[in-house]
Order: sequence, then structure tokens, then C-alpha cells
Amino acid sequence: GMMTVFLFARLWRRSGLITDVQFAEMRYSGKPAAFLRGFRAVYLGLLMNCLILGWVTKAMVNIISTAMGVSDAKALAICVFFLMPFTGIYVSLGGLWGVLWTDLFQFVLKMAIVISVAWYGIRAVGGMPQLLAALAARRAAAGPGASDITALLPDFSRGFTSEALWTLPVITFVVHLAVQWWAFWYPGAEPGGGGYIAQRIFSAKDERNGLLSVLWFNLAHYALRPWPWILTALVAVVLYPGLAQPERGYMLVATRQTPHALLGILLAGFMAAFMSTVATQLNWGSSYLVEDFYRRFLKKNGSEAHYVNVSRLATVFLVIAAAAVALQLGSVSAGWKIVLELGAGTGGVYLLRWYWWRVNAWSEISAMMAALVTTLALHSNWLWTAIAGRGQPFSGSDPVVFAKTTLCTTGVTTLVWIGVTLLTPAEPGDTLVKFYRKVRPQITGWQPVAKLAGDEPVTRDLGKNLLCWLLGCVLIYSSLFCIGELCFGRYQAGLLLAIVAIVCGLAISRLMPKPAEWRSN
Repeated sequence: GMMTVFLFARLWRRSGLITDVQFAEMRYSGKPAAFLRGFRAVYLGLLMNCLILGWVTKAMVNIISTAMGVSDAKALAICVFFLMPFTGIYVSLGGLWGVLWTDLFQFVLKMAIVISVAWYGIRAVGGMPQLLAALAARRAAAGPGASDITALLPDFSRGFTSEALWTLPVITFVVHLAVQWWAFWYPGAEPGGGGYIAQRIFSAKDERNGLLSVLWFNLAHYALRPWPWILTALVAVVLYPGLAQPERGYMLVATRQTPHALLGILLAGFMAAFMSTVATQLNWGSSYLVEDFYRRFLKKNGSEAHYVNVSRLATVFLVIAAAAVALQLGSVSAGWKIVLELGAGTGGVYLLRWYWWRVNAWSEISAMMAALVTTLALHSNWLWTAIAGRGQPFSGSDPVVFAKTTLCTTGVTTLVWIGVTLLTPAEPGDTLVKFYRKVRPQITGWQPVAKLAGDEPVTRDLGKNLLCWLLGCVLIYSSLFCIGELCFGRYQAGLLLAIVAIVCGLAISRLMPKPAEWRSN
């Protein structure tokens, strides 16, 4: 998120790459670097991408089946044989710029739709005061251990150990707040940037535009986008309690509480949201498979027309694979939980590879392999039945088991990659010097290489960037909570948070380089 904006966006832009997987052969050298590039291309572009596309497709299946009253099988057929092929066509024809323009249009359309759904949903319960009263009544009926579902901050009045304070198990809360943001690889929120975020930074015309694009993404994604969805979810809690599949509550509000004249536009908006995500993932995945695997290792001197055709075939293959994954997923959450577990612990190496010269190709390879092997081992029923006489290593509710699993994977992965880094030699000096001169990372952590580089300009703005990062986090959270407080009618708190957000924004603008100080490349 904000760490990418101020600590990594400019570094990515200076690298001049096409995909972030190419970073491997810029930062590292030799056969390990080549292997890492190919391995990441297949691992992320195929395995992880299909998991992501699978859970997105699963979500769209739920939407279509609820909205149109058809079976899940028919809804999946609509996704696979209509929506995804159409998306694949304009991805293949338009490339990255086509994806960017359609993303912009679909974002505006989607926001208009979800705001409309929230509006009609709140009106269906009588307005915001009535919604809050109904939620309060549900809380009172649940007993003294129930928490306020609309509270933006914890209620410590009943004690630190009160059940009303911990709506999540403590260990799950700690993982989300203190570990997940830096340790887990996750699409769109990769530690240190990467994936389609890096792809958009590369496409910006200069460093300044690259940084501002990521800043806007964080504001739109984390501050603006959530509240229409949250408000509709609260309406669903009141109107449709106790659903066997709570995920369907949103579409019940959307289809039953909005005017019939808007249902077509409503469904089109959700399809636009689905197609926007699919377009991004298909473009991202096919670029990995073609540029970083096929073109790099299988056919280096083909014509551009040949690579375009291969890219189209890769897109078709990803669509088919995503449909197969969607059939196997029991729920939407199952997909993103698998992705989080497979990326647990790898975030540290993705952060430090920019700021510590000692990180080498084996660091990344060992991190990815350790996370994969540990995740598979922890989910191996036969292994734990043989070892402990039960099918899984951890006990507890689903959130607790998930937190314990990811903490274990993070610990093992981190120990493995740090150990491998210290036990294997550093990259050759000429490779490190070339990278240092091109990207100009912070001299902190690169001093031995800076000496080899000679009279190259030294970058010493780490302290200012860290301050901007902290201010940016406060900006995002204060903006997010400001919108929530205003929606709930708590205007004094909303105004105070708005002032905090404005002050943070002004402070960031003062700390950022002046226009003449930006590099234009």
C-alpha cells in the first residue's frame, strides 16, 4: 500500500522493466537469476493467477445465480463462455492501455452501481437511523458479549479481555494488523510493490506520475471503495439474517430492494467489475507466461506477431484453468486464504531486496519454495494423521486455524530465506554496481556497493520517505473512518477525521520533491 508509494514506486520506475519478474535478471545474475525469473513467471502467472481468477469467478457465479435465479453450473457457464472470452478478446486486442482505459470506465460504472445499491438498501430499512437502531437491537438481543458492528474503534470500557472487544480471535487480529501487511504476498498489495501495480508504474511517463498513480490507487481502493459495500452488508445483516451462505446476502439486497428498472444496469455493473478484474489478471498472467517464460526460455527470436498469438493462446488457457479452479472452490474466501498462505513469509525478501545488497537470487527461490512446501505440509491430512492422529496440526475455529497456519508458514519461510542468504555468496560486484547505478536505491544497506560504484549520486531520503509513509497511512485510515462516521451521522468525529486527513495530505505534499527535482525517465 502506502509503503509502495513512498519507498518503492520510484525504484520500480527507474528500473525500466516491462514486468516485475524481469527484476530477477536485473538484480541478480547467472543461472540462479534465470531460474528465478522462469520459476516466478510460472508460479505467479499460472498457479497464483489461476487461484485468483478462480475465486473471482466463484464470486461472480454467486452473483449471477442469485440475480438470475439459475443454478451455479449455468452461472459458471455464463462466466466461462461469455464474460471471460469477451474480456480475453479486448485484453488481446487492446493490451495494457486497453486494460487501463476499460478499468477506468468500469471503476466509475461499478462505483455508481454499488452506491445506488447501498442507497436503496438503506431506504428499504427506513433510513440510516432505522438501520443503526435495528443493528443495536440485534446487539442487545445477542447478549452482553456482543460487540457494536458499526464501531470504528474498540470499546475498552468493559475491559481488555471482554468478548465484546475481540470480535475476531486475538491471534487472528494480531496477524492481520502486525504481520500480514509486510509478510504476505497478495495481488495488488505485494510488499514492495509488484504484479499489476508495478505494471502500471512502468507504464507511467515519469517517476512523479508513477508515484501519484499508486497514491491514487491506495486512496480509491482503501478509502473510497469500501463504504458502499459495507453499508449494503449491514443492510443484509438486518434484512436477511442467518443465511447459510452469507456471501449471497449482498445480492439479495441488490436484487430485491432496488427498482426493477435498474436490475439490468445493476447486473451490468457487477459484470463490469468482474471483467475489470479478469482483464487485469489475464493481461498480467499472460505477460508473465509469454515475456518471462516462453520468450525468455523457449523461443527467443520469434516475430512480434508470433508472440501476440502465443499470448492469446495463454489467455485462453488461463480462462479454462480459472474455470476449473472455480469448480473446486467451496467458497470465495477459500481462494484468497490459499493465496495468502502460499505467500506467507515471502514479503520480507521482497522488501529487503531493494534495501540490502546481500539479498541474492537464492533468497527469493528459498522463500517461495519454503512457503509452498510448508503450506502443503500443514494442509496434508495424511501426514498429520500419521504424526498426531488427527487431520490437521492446529485446533480451533477457522479464523484461529488460519492465523496459526500463516504464522507458522511466515516463521519457517523467514528463517529459511535469511539462513540461505547468509550461507550463500552475494551477487557479483559488477551486477550489483550496474543495478545500483540504474535504480539508485538508498545508500543505507548498499554502502559496500556504493564504494565500488565510485562517484555516483547518493540517495539519502529514507527518513523523509518513512515519514511520508506514516503520514500516508494516517491519511488513508482517517479518510476511511471519516466517510464511515459521516455515513453513520456522527458528524463531529467525521469533521475531526477530515481535518486530520487534510493536514496529512498537505504535509505529504510539502515533503514530496518539487517538480524540477523529479527524474523524467
